[in-house]
Amino acid sequence: MDNKSTQPKLNLVKNNLFSSSYNESELSDFSERMIDKVYTFQKTHESYSKTPLFTLSNLAKHFRIADLKVKDESFRFGLNAFKVLGGIYAIGKYVAELLNKEIEELSFSELQTEKVKKQLGQLTFISATDGNHGKGVAWAARELGQKAIIYLPKGSAETRRKAIENEGATSKISDVNYDQTVQLCADLAEKNGWIMVQDTAWEGYEKIPLWIMQGYATIAKEVMEEMEVMDESPPTHIFLQAGVGSFAASITAYFTEIYREKAPMIILLEPHEANCYYRSFANGKGDMEIVTGDLNSIMAGLCCGAPNTRAFRLLSQYATASFSLDDRIAALGMRVLGNPLKDDPKIISGESGACTTIGLLEYLVSNECTEILEELEITNDSRILCINTEGDTDREHYREIVWEGTHTFKE
Repeated sequence: MDNKSTQPKLNLVKNNLFSSSYNESELSDFSERMIDKVYTFQKTHESYSKTPLFTLSNLAKHFRIADLKVKDESFRFGLNAFKVLGGIYAIGKYVAELLNKEIEELSFSELQTEKVKKQLGQLTFISATDGNHGKGVAWAARELGQKAIIYLPKGSAETRRKAIENEGATSKISDVNYDQTVQLCADLAEKNGWIMVQDTAWEGYEKIPLWIMQGYATIAKEVMEEMEVMDESPPTHIFLQAGVGSFAASITAYFTEIYREKAPMIILLEPHEANCYYRSFANGKGDMEIVTGDLNSIMAGLCCGAPNTRAFRLLSQYATASFSLDDRIAALGMRVLGNPLKDDPKIISGESGACTTIGLLEYLVSNECTEILEELEITNDSRILCINTEGDTDREHYREIVWEGTHTFKE
């Protein structure tokens, strides 16, 4: 997108399928008891530590809200993104099933022993990724002494491919878009007897995507634990980046399961070029819309055209609305977070991170979009949470936006 001094196109749609009743069968997979098991396994890795939950008091005042918090996943396992939480649990769970054991009976170090490696033999995991998911799968496979093959869609940055390769995987960039790359990997897995580890689901492939989503849900658990330590009330609004919806649905499901009728309002964020949830909500029928084409946006991690079927079922019930965003909204948020007000913490947010929320709020407030703020019930008493799912995973592009000022509203 060029830098002409035009206002960004900003679209909001309310979800008329939103329900205040609860589907126990869907939410039970994200119960406190279930996610405690996931959390227990993840914490057995020696490098595990909680990521920080930052309070941006001065920016909250600027936005005229009561509280603004950012959970910063750029610190996760030293990988600069959250996706490893899904990869480490899904691969661990898969191996546990091969060993005929419950995951809570095992530690990560036990899975790394020579005895277990001999029992398993050589496994090969394959996945499609825009960058962060594949890096997490590659890291988890390498940690267990197994192989990983990762494909990225057409147009992916070479730096993202190399970062995956540096985690020990074979990594290639395909000549098709994300959803077609997923199909490519599924075909290769079936042909070669490899294990597909994908964070999107379709008919006949739902078990591993569910494990990945459960792995993501521990982010919400950490947030709740930290807020209890702070003795603070839960958020009234949570803004979540969509993509295929796995991340957004996992956070939504956990908060909904815990708080029920007091659950926060969930607002989804997507780029115009890959706005499958926005389109699905807009059709008003409950039908899942699929976006095709090159899906070309700076928000690379969100450039997915087909929703995860399980995630769609959850989000169509419990998400209140979805925004379809101009790339310049995300770029604005990157600059705001990287240049904090007064003593607010500095947050490095990649193009698909918390910048989507911060850029949106800055745009709505600075342009006095009162009707949209009122529709979302954002008031002086609102407590907003967003999650910085990635840091500067493409550092060259990050600097082009934050240092050089590309993707601005003015030339």
